[in-house]
Amino acid sequence: MVIASFLISLFAFLLIGVPVSFSLLLTSFVLMLVLDLNTFQVIPQNMIVGTDNYALMAIPFFMMAGEIMTAGGLSKRIVDFANELVGYVRGGLGYATVISGMIFAGVSGTAVADTSAIGSILAPVMLKEGYDKEKSTALICAAGCIGPIIPPSYPMILYGVLAGVSIAKLFLGGFLPGIIAGLGIMSIWYFIVRKEGYQPKTTIKFSGKRLLKSFLGAIWALILPVIILGGIVSGVFTPTESGVIAVFYALFVCLFIYKELSIKDIPQILIKSARSTAVVIFVAATASSVAYMVTVGHVPQDLASFLLGITQNKYAILLLIDILLLAVGCVLDLTPAMLIFGPIFVPLVKSIGIDPLFFGIIMVIVLCIGLITPPVGTVLYVGCGLTKITMMNLAKALLPYILLYVALLFFLTLMPQLVLFIPNLF
Repeated sequence: MVIASFLISLFAFLLIGVPVSFSLLLTSFVLMLVLDLNTFQVIPQNMIVGTDNYALMAIPFFMMAGEIMTAGGLSKRIVDFANELVGYVRGGLGYATVISGMIFAGVSGTAVADTSAIGSILAPVMLKEGYDKEKSTALICAAGCIGPIIPPSYPMILYGVLAGVSIAKLFLGGFLPGIIAGLGIMSIWYFIVRKEGYQPKTTIKFSGKRLLKSFLGAIWALILPVIILGGIVSGVFTPTESGVIAVFYALFVCLFIYKELSIKDIPQILIKSARSTAVVIFVAATASSVAYMVTVGHVPQDLASFLLGITQNKYAILLLIDILLLAVGCVLDLTPAMLIFGPIFVPLVKSIGIDPLFFGIIMVIVLCIGLITPPVGTVLYVGCGLTKITMMNLAKALLPYILLYVALLFFLTLMPQLVLFIPNLF
């Protein structure tokens, strides 16, 4: 009864166009009535409790750091370095796109920001060089989705808070899957380049001198992930403190080294960061209220009983969860999906002996796939805006990359040691 009320009310509100945060709030009211709690205070109380968490403070700081880096020319230098590294090979701009996405993921951590920052620079250049519009945009979107997998990652911060898992170890667990995803995307691009017979209009020859110059220009961006992760793993500072350090580091580099950011730009950056943070935190607050209701209604236990009635194999259960989350990702953005279904599935995976750290990485990957699938994939909309193409044409061009991500998801599901190898070293 509770799980049916939860799913029907949530998706009914979403289907009639109610914003996600208010859909969650209204779903809380419905569940409160179904559970006969007879007090409205439980909803605001749990909204406050859900956001009263020190670790969540990392999110606005990392968002602010990303805004500063984009406005201060850091993303352009990352692209220049990647282009000098591989731009001279056949289809080099495509490989530069993926490498840029992987590097920028290490300083931003959000798929939308990565896709927008890298795509706004590379999309016009790729079209000028004669690359197919749909295939180029699809590559940019697929590379942007690596953002939440490679640390720092604000979805991992959210998961760490709701599951009580070490955020530092979640960050470490994302490294190898992120690298594998990047290499897989480049492999698909390799075959596309051969099939389409791409030949760049502008011939770029390798130059060690230019590569060194671009490396020195981008080195401040390349150092930041090392500082963030190194400091967290060594215990010098917490994930939240690392966000603060990222902000001050980005300000120093963009104001005094690159000198492409001025004091007058900072208010606009603060406004953008505040808006983005407000959306995430309000969704987190309303999702916390829903999570309390489904916990009181014994939804995790009922779902566990249902899945265990189908199979006793923990990997089979995990694959079933993957499939369910793939469907959820098509209709819900990553953040609300993480906050709604995390509290439901974390107790379930713990009960069947699955490491919640491992499940956190899997959950981030599976929900990242939803970012490039219609009808609500946010990265999909960013890609359409970059090159002015229709969603269906872009979704069709993205199909090989979606299949790659799904294959990576199922592969990692059955090979947890690939995810846990680096975290277990620390």
